[in-house]
Amino acid sequence: MKVRCIKRGQNIEILEQLNNIPDGTEIIVDLEIVDLEFIENQIRKPKQPLTEQERLAKVNKLFGTWKNQPELTQIFAEIDQERHTYQGRIIDSIDN
Repeated sequence: MKVRCIKRGQNIEILEQLNNIPDGTEIIVDLEIVDLEFIENQIRKPKQPLTEQERLAKVNKLFGTWKNQPELTQIFAEIDQERHTYQGRIIDSIDN
């Protein structure tokens, strides 16, 4: 069954009578957008590749995010310790 609807905020208003569906019935709605202008506006245009200077600026910005954070040394030390700690493994006994 297809019915026409209009989205208003977070609500979808059905434009047709649905007398054959009782109140309180759970329904699943398959959305199809019929406004082609809306669809065309949502299509992303391919981004232009970054110049070498723009790439370098982004990398430098990323490197600066952890600058002046003394707790990082402790965090990485804990990670290193956990990675090198033998956890052992459980072996199922053949007696059971």
